[in-house]
Amino acid sequence: MTGSLDGLIYEPVPGFEDHLEKELGSAPAGGAPGGLWTRYGPFYFVPAALAATGPAASASAVPAVSAATGPRPVFWRRNVWQKPFIREFGSIAGAASILRDIQRNWAPSLFTRFRRGKLIAEKLPPLSGKPRGFPWLLPDVPMGAWTLLDDHTLLASAECASPFPGGIIEFEEDREGPPSRAYLKLWEALTLLRRRPVAGSVCLDAGASPGGWTWALAKLGAKVTAVDRSPLEQRITDMDGVDFIRHDAFTLEPRHIGRIDWLFCDAACYPSRLFEWVEKWLASGLCENYVCTIKMQGSPETADFDTPRRFAALDGSRVVHLYHNKHELTYIRCP
Repeated sequence: MTGSLDGLIYEPVPGFEDHLEKELGSAPAGGAPGGLWTRYGPFYFVPAALAATGPAASASAVPAVSAATGPRPVFWRRNVWQKPFIREFGSIAGAASILRDIQRNWAPSLFTRFRRGKLIAEKLPPLSGKPRGFPWLLPDVPMGAWTLLDDHTLLASAECASPFPGGIIEFEEDREGPPSRAYLKLWEALTLLRRRPVAGSVCLDAGASPGGWTWALAKLGAKVTAVDRSPLEQRITDMDGVDFIRHDAFTLEPRHIGRIDWLFCDAACYPSRLFEWVEKWLASGLCENYVCTIKMQGSPETADFDTPRRFAALDGSRVVHLYHNKHELTYIRCP
């Protein structure tokens, strides 16, 4: 088979394939009637026709797209290959030529034929693998993805959902300043947004202890109100622009805080509680920009898959699984 594939390829988050299958529908296309997806190695291919209608006969499957509501977002993926194609090639140089003729940037996601894949990658324009400093301005250029199905067959897509090679972004870590590595999630989210707080921006950091996100925001020059029932590390509290309130952030009304430029939250709480709190802030009109971690709990059978969809349905909002997320998702709203 060679040519375009009419559908989407989902590259899963390693270790959370069961969550992705729950979102796509548990029945593979080659199995039970009404199944949604087909596997290419670790990748999940959902044909456009099946995605558009959802499975007609499988009660266990969850359609990726509903005719009534439009596309149902899929969150538990590292990347989405948006225009996949399969192409046969005769040589390593031929494979590289196929990709180079389409565009410059291609990131390999190999699961087999690793030596052969490495030789092809060496004939493509190089991609920097160095950790990025922060702030880093994300280039506005397409990032393709490719893999090998066998010695002479490429599976690739020039257009992908993630602007990072293979959905992966590494930063130059600060191992002395922040009290935890949680700040990496915030750096990644702000890099994706291509926007961030600037000097003088007024920010709320809810569930701030021990202070990783507060540290990152204060380093940008923002004025940060950090709220948590547990204290920040003292050196974070002492940073310029930081004001600490020892309180349950979810019991503070927006009017108690007042107008802010950004709302951040990395608190450990049930997704439904976070959603109710964010809705309250949205209704208040006192903040427009949001970055919040949705802490997921339990197995695919018990986890709350509905609340992230409710977050994604909010006007101007999206939900993503960041490379630096673990068993969690990130809610982003930045009109």
